This record gives sequence, C-alpha cells and structure tokens, in this order.
Amino acid sequence: MSSLLLPVSGGRIERYSVKNDPLPTSAARTAPPKFNRVAYAAAHVVVDPLADDDPHLGATIDWDATLEFRRYLWDLGFGVAEAMDTAQRGMGLDWPAALELIRHTLAEAKRRPGAVVGCGAGTDHLETGKAHTVDEVIRAYESQFEAIEALGGRIILMASRALAAAAQGPEDYQRVYDRLLRQVRQPVVIHWLGEMFDPALAGYWGSSDPLRAMETALSVIAANAAKVDGVKISLLSKEKEILMRRRLPAGVRMYTGDDFNYAELIEGDEHGYSDALLGIFDAIAPAASLALGRLAEGDKAGFDRLLAPTVPLSRHIFTAPTRFYKTGVVFLAYLNGLQKHFHMIGGQQSARSLQHLAELFRLADAARVLRNPELAAKRMAIVMAQGGIGSDG
Repeated sequence: MSSLLLPVSGGRIERYSVKNDPLPTSAARTAPPKFNRVAYAAAHVVVDPLADDDPHLGATIDWDATLEFRRYLWDLGFGVAEAMDTAQRGMGLDWPAALELIRHTLAEAKRRPGAVVGCGAGTDHLETGKAHTVDEVIRAYESQFEAIEALGGRIILMASRALAAAAQGPEDYQRVYDRLLRQVRQPVVIHWLGEMFDPALAGYWGSSDPLRAMETALSVIAANAAKVDGVKISLLSKEKEILMRRRLPAGVRMYTGDDFNYAELIEGDEHGYSDALLGIFDAIAPAASLALGRLAEGDKAGFDRLLAPTVPLSRHIFTAPTRFYKTGVVFLAYLNGLQKHFHMIGGQQSARSLQHLAELFRLADAARVLRNPELAAKRMAIVMAQGGIGSDG
C-alpha cells in the first residue's frame, strides 16, 4: 500500500500508509443509477492554471475539465446544482462568469437524456460596498431570473447579501420573495444559507433568531407553495431542519444542506426524510451514489455502512471557517485524478493548512473515497513537499 509522510498535531511528522481499498465502481453500468431521493451535487469549477491572470483578481475557467466533472456527477445519478456556493459564487466567481457556466452546463445537459440541472440566481452583480434599496434587489433578482430562464434553466433562488443589508425586517423579505415567486416559470428551490457559510447573510429573513426567521420563510413558502419545489437550508443544525421539514406544505421538499448530519437526514424518520442538495456530494460522489442506490433498494443498513464513514470527512472539510470548505472539495478532486492540479479561484488552495489537508487525506482513506490510492498518495506527497515535508512513498 502507498505510504508517505504527513504532519500530525504538535508539529510532528509521521509516516502514514493507505489502509483501505477504494469503493467498487460499476464500470459495466450503462445508465445512471435510480434513487428514491432527489439528490443534487453542488459542483465546483476547475480553473485554468496556465492563464495569465492574477488569481486573486480574476479567474479563467477550464471549460473542458469543468464540464467533464459535471458529466462524472450525472453518470453517478446526481443532478447538478450549478453556479452555487461550491463554485465560489460571489467569492471569486462573479455573475458574468456564473452565467457563462450556466450556459455551458445547460447546453451539455441537453445532450444527455435525463441530466438534471438547477441554476443559482441571486443579486451578486449589484455593486458591493454600496447600499441598495429593496426595489433594486428585486430588479437584480429579476435580471438573473430572466437570463437563466432564457436559457431554459430552472432556478435555485439563492440568498442575497444585498437583501440582508437592505431589509428592515421580515416584511421586506416577504415582499421580495412574494414578488419573485409569482413570476417564475417553473417551481424553484429556495436556498437559506446560514452565516457560518457567509457572514454577510447574518439575520436573514429579518431575524437573528433562527426560529423566528424560520417562521418568515415558512410564511413565504405557504403563500407560494405551487411555485416552490423545495427549500434547502444550510444551517448545520439537524434539529432545525427536521422542525422545518415537518411544517412544509404538502409537495414541498426539504433539501438538506447539512454537511454535518446529511446521512441521518436523508435516511429520515417515521415522519419523513430530506432530499439533498449538498456541496459534500461533489467530494464523495461515488460513496453517496452507492449509498443512495442501496437506500432505494430498501437496504438501510447498506446505506448507513457506505455513507456513515463519509460524515467525519465532511465535518472536517466543513470545519470553521466553514466558507473555506471549497478548498477541501477541490483538493479531493485533485487527489482523485478528476483534475490535473490543485489551483482555485482567488488562490483559495492556500485557505487550509497542511495539517488540515493531511487529516483530510486520512479521513478520505477511512471513507474509501480515494479512487486510486497510488495516485492519491503520489499527489499528496507533492503537496506535502511544497511545505517542506519529504516522502519516499
């Protein structure tokens, strides 16, 4: 088995040997697997490391590699949640680049029967650092809605930093969402992103108390249930998600965004279950696909056996500061040979420490999501060597 030197707590270096074989693949499968849960993977983008630009000021996307990753997710049975937080939306990926990404992905999906795409719509083209009115926020949303729907895309209604800054209370949120939902062509997924992912979204829905905020969100959904496919909440609280899930109108889905507790939320309880729209599915797609397939067959023990080991990995990737989770997601794609390099928009490959990446490697091994352990160890050693940690593995 592959071995290499990795840092551990206290500044020590220890030799680590890969302990687990990767999960089996279904090479003979001719069609994506069937699930009994709706499952979207929020997908990252692959940058072109050879482009002559400043990675902190702009980014050139490698379209071939980015679209190949989406084909990989579709083959595993996932829908693609496009131009979302995982793609560094609003954190390096601006609206023009996001729209181009949406255009490319929708065009690719049209060539693949059954491929599902949801497209993030927000207000991130509004000038930052400037105060905006609620009406300006509405027009900004409408502009992105129009652009996405003109391409035939279905909308994921993203939380807005501009709205969080402009709104004076719950009534402003109700006015904005009521206006937007009345005009959409197809039912949308509403995304409630917590401040642990984006501090600028603190107090969303008009209250710093999540339970009071939930009342406003539920009021909006109840008033527009025919225009809401579901709601995705990313609060990292299974209790709040279950509470809200049990109060949704009939036919409105709860899409878990809880990257700490997704396994038990997807499995569900006697009152129901959550579907999924998760950034961690980008990183653990093969394990999640196998697990969801077992769940669809009624094999809950098999589902737990496959997915439970990925939870410690996910909790590590999403550890505070949570917004840096994209670094871990892209790092796993690099280790697994799904892209040729470890470079990111905004230079965020440097957002996590070598010790963090080393623990990620160990947890990925435990979860059996290193697709080719020899390649993963070789690439891990390259990253460690950049930090002065030698390896003969």
